[in-house]
Amino acid sequence: MSPLRSLSEGFRSLFRKERVEKELDEELRGFLEMAAEEKIREGMTRKDALRAVRLERGNLEVTKEVVRAAGWESFLETCWQDLRFGLRMLAKSPGFTFTAAISIALGIGATIAVFSVIFAVLINPYPYAEADRMVRLTIEDKAGVSNLVFLTGSQYAQLRQTTSVESVLGQADWELATTGTDLPEDVRAVFLTPNATSYFGVTPLLGRGLLPSDGPEGTDPQPVVVLSFSFWQRHFAGTPDVLGKTLQLAHKNYAVVGVMPQRFAWTLADVYLPLKVTNDPHEPFWPSCLKLRKDVSPETAEAELQPLFEQFARETPQHFPATFRIQIQRLRNEYGNGFERLLFLLSGAVALLLLIACANVSILLLARGTSRHHELAVRIALGATRKRIARQLLSESLLLALSGAVPGIILAYGTVALIVKWLPVYSYPPEVAIQVNLPVLLFSVGLALFTGLLFGLSPSLQLSRPEIGQVMQSSPRTIGGGLRTKRTHSLLIAGQIALTLLLLSAAGAAAEGLLRLMRTKLGYDAHDTMVVGIPLHENTYTTWEGRAAYFDQLRQQVAAIPGVVSAAISTLATPPANGINERMEIMDRPANEEQRVGLNLVSPEYFTLLKIPLLGGRVWNQAETMRGARLALINETMAQQYWANGNALDSMIRMPEVKSQPYGIAAPGSDRWFQIVGVVGDAKNDGLANLVKPAVYVPYTIWLEVYTHILVQTRAAPLSFLGSVRAQIRSVDSDQQVEGQTGVTLEGLIAAQQDWQQSRLVTLLFSSFSLLALLLAVVGLYSVVSYSVAQRTNEFGIRTALGARRSDLVRTVFASATVSIGVGLVAGILLALALAKLLASWTEGSTGSPLMLLAVTLVLTCCSALACFLPALRASRVDPMVALRYE
Repeated sequence: MSPLRSLSEGFRSLFRKERVEKELDEELRGFLEMAAEEKIREGMTRKDALRAVRLERGNLEVTKEVVRAAGWESFLETCWQDLRFGLRMLAKSPGFTFTAAISIALGIGATIAVFSVIFAVLINPYPYAEADRMVRLTIEDKAGVSNLVFLTGSQYAQLRQTTSVESVLGQADWELATTGTDLPEDVRAVFLTPNATSYFGVTPLLGRGLLPSDGPEGTDPQPVVVLSFSFWQRHFAGTPDVLGKTLQLAHKNYAVVGVMPQRFAWTLADVYLPLKVTNDPHEPFWPSCLKLRKDVSPETAEAELQPLFEQFARETPQHFPATFRIQIQRLRNEYGNGFERLLFLLSGAVALLLLIACANVSILLLARGTSRHHELAVRIALGATRKRIARQLLSESLLLALSGAVPGIILAYGTVALIVKWLPVYSYPPEVAIQVNLPVLLFSVGLALFTGLLFGLSPSLQLSRPEIGQVMQSSPRTIGGGLRTKRTHSLLIAGQIALTLLLLSAAGAAAEGLLRLMRTKLGYDAHDTMVVGIPLHENTYTTWEGRAAYFDQLRQQVAAIPGVVSAAISTLATPPANGINERMEIMDRPANEEQRVGLNLVSPEYFTLLKIPLLGGRVWNQAETMRGARLALINETMAQQYWANGNALDSMIRMPEVKSQPYGIAAPGSDRWFQIVGVVGDAKNDGLANLVKPAVYVPYTIWLEVYTHILVQTRAAPLSFLGSVRAQIRSVDSDQQVEGQTGVTLEGLIAAQQDWQQSRLVTLLFSSFSLLALLLAVVGLYSVVSYSVAQRTNEFGIRTALGARRSDLVRTVFASATVSIGVGLVAGILLALALAKLLASWTEGSTGSPLMLLAVTLVLTCCSALACFLPALRASRVDPMVALRYE
């Protein structure tokens, strides 16, 4: 008996005993009063009579305690007997026990693995204190585009004083490099306001975090640094005596004062430094995150902050669009609901697999139970109640569930590691730690108990009421289990087949969606091309002329490497998700806030390197690039969308918001009119699954960011040239580093796209789950048919003796399972058709073609036929004399 059942029975017994004892006490009180009066009438004094009555009552109370203890001991002894008997019965049938335990292990293992991901991503994604009150702050313009917020020091102070906000975290990101060593290393630095330690509420692994004294407002911050766990391991080999050591970044020495724990991965930084906050409007920073006060909703905070930010926009109009709306989003919703929907989809799939596993074990228990009718009938004849039999069978089911839960937990560890490798990159917070932990283990124990009750309930109810007379007069091999048991078998088999077909069709639809993405026409050539990130250091190349010349010199040095075919500058233009969303105006047409295009800043080599065809006009040359000529190329989609005949050559457009901003230097006149000098073919610029959006290409010198890409096309494996590229870049500027340690290719960027990775994840997991479900369904069907054949051995012997052929016996066995299989296939097809659109909307994949549904139906039919064929073949070989002699 399960612990829950035992506890429930205990409480029921206790309540029953209390009720009986209360009734006895009332009767006893009346009886003792009568006895006292009678003793008084017999001559005893009232005092002596009361003393005698109290003595009798005390003796009764002792008796009641003895009875109560004896009842509990009897109850516990019965439970222990059930467990011992259940263990003996499971050990008596090792083949059945192994098959059932493996079925449970597969269902529970997959469920625990998926729940581990759900728990880590949705329930406990952040290690920060009160992370539910942490929110992101952005502004949304009239066209619905969200942008970062840049504030001055005085505006930052006003924001901290609002009633809805408890604290504000300011942030600025820079790429630095370690200096003073022979081998410089690229370092991602995040400058934080000194309230960071109290804001996050995370205790450092070593030392301390940033303190208010590290960066008093209006003064230069102290030269201290807090290391991330990964950088500490990589750069200092995880040595515990790192505190007090000096780290030189961009030729400036910083004292190491702390190391953060492994799960602290805010913006994936390597080091955390104190941020300088001043009242200078020309030195804005980004208030990256707010912490709302308790019981303050994002909507309430938005209503309070909207007028304040409208005031800020009047003070610093260059930092705000003309029309905007404050947006506040909880940190836990930062990654959108796409991945959450995917997790819920996977939880639904694993729930189906668990149901199939439970149905499979129920089938095994029912089939095995037909051979135990004699045993159960004898126990009932000897006085066992139906409740007692059902409790015994449920105890065996729970033991079976627990025996499958142990290997299921072990299986879950490996499955979690596999799922983590398949999860889409950047689809969940980097702080997430996906693992089988204590809450997951407690969940697994509860799941095991639940599944034990789930698959054991039906067999226990069915088998606890055998027809005693019929069973006692029959042989064990002639007992078929009764009409009710056969109907239960048929329903469970049909349910298994239907759910398995649903999973197979879902896997087929996901595979079709993945194949469709693989066949997507990119519009550009991604082969043999490496993407080299160039992050500028703070306060370097601060003039337009100097930055433009520097980028061009880097490109030329890289292009001169032997084995390099071509090199091109790509600022915000590296596919397949490229182009910054900008408002666009067309000359002689009314301005429209809704007219937005993807702005790409490139060098002229960009189009030949990626093999993007020129459909008309020309590409600007090197001289025009270096003087920041206001020339533009547009893609075919934009030409067709904004010009009736697609002929946009010599038309004039402008992007009025393209101008100098913090961390970006614009060429003179960058917000004026550009002449369209060419039209190029469409290239994927909004992911793989979405349509191409209108795009404008202009010389990269129009707007020089602090970060750009150099696309490098090579004759051999691109990443093998990374060392040469680093050397050439350092030859121009010894402090300049290349982003990343291993490099990335255009093909790698395509594989890292969220729609690609989600489609791949769904395909892999649904395929795995559906194959497991197919295996369980085949095992369940085989078990039912095998037990049916065993029970009908005498019948088959008689049929053979009367002249039945082997083919007739095979058809008889197949006919016994045809209805169940047919009903299951029809129900599965209807479910697959009903849920096809829902599945496609959740996975952004295919709805599944009729041919795919037909294919999985044929596969399931063939597997079911194979499961029936082996027992049928055994039935056709029954020796009539052996069968009749057995009776």
